[in-house]
Amino acid sequence: MSNPEKLLQQLNDKQRQAVTQTEGATLIIAGAGSGKTRVLTYRIAYLLALGVEPWQILALTFTNKAAKEMRERIETLVGTEARNLWMGTFHSIFARILRYEGHKLGYQSNFTIYDTDDSKSLLKNIVKELKLDDKVYNANSLLNRISSAKNSLISAKEYNLNPQFKEEDRHAQRPEMGRIYQIYTHRCFQANAMDFDDLLFQTNVLFRDHLDVLHKYQHKFRYILVDEFQDTNLSQYYIIRKLSAVHLNICVVGDDAQSIYAFRGADIRNILNFEKDYPDLNIVKLEQNYRSTQNIVEAANKVIENNQKQIRKTVWTENYKGEKIDLFKANSDNEEGRLIASAIFEARANKKLSLSEFAILYRTNAQSRAFEEALRRLGLKYRIIGGLSFYQRKEIKDIIAYFRMATNRYDEEAFRRSINNPRRGLGDTTLNKVYLASRENAIPIFEVVKNTARYLGSNRANAGLEKYALLIETFAKIAEEKDAYEAAKFIAQQSGLMKALFEDSTVEGRSRYENVQELLNATKEFVDNPENEEKTLAFFLQSVSLITSGDEAKDDEPAVTMMTIHAAKGLEFSQVFVVGMEEDLFPSGRMIGSRAELEEERRLFYVAITRAKEKLTLSYALTRYYFGSLKPCEPSRFLFEIDPALLNLSNPSRVLNQGDNFGNTHYKPQTPAYKSDKTAAKPTSPAASSTHKEIRLSPPSIPSVGSSPNAHVHKPSEDFKANPSHQIEAGQRVEHAKFGYGNVLRLENAQGGKRAIIAFDKVGEKTLILSFAKLRIVE
Repeated sequence: MSNPEKLLQQLNDKQRQAVTQTEGATLIIAGAGSGKTRVLTYRIAYLLALGVEPWQILALTFTNKAAKEMRERIETLVGTEARNLWMGTFHSIFARILRYEGHKLGYQSNFTIYDTDDSKSLLKNIVKELKLDDKVYNANSLLNRISSAKNSLISAKEYNLNPQFKEEDRHAQRPEMGRIYQIYTHRCFQANAMDFDDLLFQTNVLFRDHLDVLHKYQHKFRYILVDEFQDTNLSQYYIIRKLSAVHLNICVVGDDAQSIYAFRGADIRNILNFEKDYPDLNIVKLEQNYRSTQNIVEAANKVIENNQKQIRKTVWTENYKGEKIDLFKANSDNEEGRLIASAIFEARANKKLSLSEFAILYRTNAQSRAFEEALRRLGLKYRIIGGLSFYQRKEIKDIIAYFRMATNRYDEEAFRRSINNPRRGLGDTTLNKVYLASRENAIPIFEVVKNTARYLGSNRANAGLEKYALLIETFAKIAEEKDAYEAAKFIAQQSGLMKALFEDSTVEGRSRYENVQELLNATKEFVDNPENEEKTLAFFLQSVSLITSGDEAKDDEPAVTMMTIHAAKGLEFSQVFVVGMEEDLFPSGRMIGSRAELEEERRLFYVAITRAKEKLTLSYALTRYYFGSLKPCEPSRFLFEIDPALLNLSNPSRVLNQGDNFGNTHYKPQTPAYKSDKTAAKPTSPAASSTHKEIRLSPPSIPSVGSSPNAHVHKPSEDFKANPSHQIEAGQRVEHAKFGYGNVLRLENAQGGKRAIIAFDKVGEKTLILSFAKLRIVE
């Protein structure tokens, strides 16, 4: 048994306070780089050293990696008794409890846990059985909505009794959503299966309906600790609150300034309003940063102080002042990639650094392409975390398969990938006949598809094959006559893949759609590049092949790390590059509809800044390709929130100039475009009301056709309320939440839905998709 006092000698005063305050409710606000994991580890070790039995301690984390790391550290401190702790992720711990107690809910102990693919497969089958349109009732969208409902503790029965949800589903053209949720729930139960969300949802049901079980675990766990508390959702919060109700020894650790997962259901109010549920709460603030230089810490503080909803703290460090923050201005997104790659190349050589000390962080995965290409050209190895290399992503390979067929109709692998994508009703039996005929007649597969009557005889399935062959022949003709961009755009649209991605309104679906748009941007840049004498699709594919033929870094060799900022949370690097610091990109144009969304984007920037230990570089581009057009960009509003004294503005060839207003203390960026919080009043705490069942289910917006990243920011009228899209007519005077007032010139039918061409007073003519535009008719 370790000596409790000896453990404390390795902690600073605040950390020691956080570790020794073992009784009652405790909130530990752990600033970035303040030793959060260390405190949590030592607190558990301290309890064990005091004689608390390990099975009386419940420690909840968000990743298996975090749980494993803490368990190993604790074992180093106090010995093998740490193995008997109840420590793990929310899902693993409550799956364990449900194995023991699930029979009370009608589940057998050997219940199956459905992963995402299992759930989607079941939903696809349900949609097929109900004879519904699988493009409207997309499995991703359905699962996303069901997941949001469960995380808000709304059962299928409650969902179907709620008129608000019925109206939302009708508006989303999915009136059968409630019925699908009901059938999905029944089929899971019938199969003795739970999905990931059920592991939390059913635990809540278990504790609600079986008080004997709740009492058992309330008395079992004398001490409850929760890591990354700012990332908890409503379902997780209820479980924690119920389990701690007897002993009240609950310790939650987190940082509201790093709450960045609202899109996954995380509710920042859990940490902001924790004191309301525990009036005798002990609050300990860990404010000393051991990670970053003074300049980086101060920049992060300056940014986050702009958020209204937060637990105020002042992070500080005894580390040295460090280098100023570099701010790169590039003429284009491609030049931005070259600037960053060159900076890494130079820093590695001049400072004798390993490539593993560098990280490039971006807001969206689609941004990786320019940096991948630039790093490859300089022979710098890189590793993408939390995502595939751009040209290896499924949606990119799917589109490129069509490009390859357009330039080489006998490409068998491209044929296999494209023939039934999107689905054409061609089964394995039909396709096997095609492959067999190709081998028996020693001819390319496409020859069989072009001449089905000759090689396959008469068959209804032949119509689908012949339609595909005609499509490819059309693509081939376009590829011969048009440049790479025009051909790529035509193929992407006419193949049906763009439409399918556009209609997938989930976070993943939006990301895939953005990636395909970025591929089209790449073809436009290829065509616009004067160094490329050949502008055809065939030569574009050749250039892609040459780029992707370079080996990416193996796991055991030094490499630049590339990832989204969301994926970077919890990590640290000596040299960090935060790229794409532009309005509508970061903050995301889709994430500034309310103050709460804007503040989450600012917290995301705070996380990005605080990943850096020694050197931080920010960059933005003056122009960027959007939907194949080169658009002007504005610097992100977040850049203006950093004290200019912290920025290195001395190199005019790389950094912002005076015209950008950096260093002008009188300059104020445009007013943030967000709706008044009064329009979305919510309970102050999810635990404050047992009827609180918030569900974030509105389908995410899709960028309007023709919208530019530097559009004038308009503050909506106080009474702003969008009219239904079917009421919008030509000749009307309308107001848009972002673009302001304008006149509707005309309406047009288009693939993505009816569009309105509007002449706005301050930003000029825009083309908006009506179903997403949110226009108010001005009387």
